[in-house]
Amino acid sequence: MQIQGELGHNVKRGYRLGNSQKIAPYVFVLPFLLSFAVFFAYPLINAGVMSFQEVLPGEVSFVGLENYRGLWNEDFGAALYNSSRYTIWTLLLLIPVPMVLAVLLNSKKMLFSNFFRSTLFIPALTSVVVAGVIFRLIFGELDGALMNTVLHAFGIPSQRWLYSSSLGMFALLVLAGWRWIGINILYFLSALQSIPGELYEAAEIDGAGTMRKFIRITVPLLKPITIYVVTITIYGGYSMFTESYMLWAGKPSPQNIGLTIVGYIYQQGFQYFNLGFGSAIGITLLAITLLVSLVQLTLTGMFRKED
Repeated sequence: MQIQGELGHNVKRGYRLGNSQKIAPYVFVLPFLLSFAVFFAYPLINAGVMSFQEVLPGEVSFVGLENYRGLWNEDFGAALYNSSRYTIWTLLLLIPVPMVLAVLLNSKKMLFSNFFRSTLFIPALTSVVVAGVIFRLIFGELDGALMNTVLHAFGIPSQRWLYSSSLGMFALLVLAGWRWIGINILYFLSALQSIPGELYEAAEIDGAGTMRKFIRITVPLLKPITIYVVTITIYGGYSMFTESYMLWAGKPSPQNIGLTIVGYIYQQGFQYFNLGFGSAIGITLLAITLLVSLVQLTLTGMFRKED
């Protein structure tokens, strides 16, 4: 009886703790904290430690900053240049184009808007590996490739798309636009739904035209979601790997025109088994991404206190 009494007391005590307003919030956030610690914090700390080591089969030795000094080479410079250029171009493509398309789809005058929303979102459901293979065929160097066939219709000779830095970047941007424009349209559409229609009606009474309403009302009120889309686009640009890997069929691109920072991590860490150097590249990529994001958020006023 005494054991049963103690057990019942403990159960009641646990029940009270679970329903406590002080304990309940920690219980709810515990799954996130555990997943964050296991899948992000621990790998990040481990990679940071490994970046100061030389990791060989059965042997680990501390090398200090040697791995970071090794970043001063042509391959890393090419990877950083390609990733930065890709990020800038995707920002110019994946921000204004989805915004304008979202405004058009949100218009009451737009016919079959639900059909176009679904159609534009379908590429996001497609495997990037499958898409990469298809786009490699589209941008093939043979005369029968789709893009060369289009060029022939305008009297332009065939191009070796994946053998030129500018043409290879164009192929990557076409793939990025095909895959991500639909998702960004949904982001902007969700924000457009929250803009009161009375603002546009008042602007029309004052004589504002379509372009003036877009510049004076739509763009400013879309600022929060625009900042979010810019942030995830920066992250996506610097973390791009699979698209480049599939376009060049997993082989080194000519003169490293398709080499990205994540691709360089894969090359050094998993192809050459230089895990210490690969970790140093990863930590450097994290620092670059954080720095660019902080600069972007500062310039857009996200850290500015509201009056």
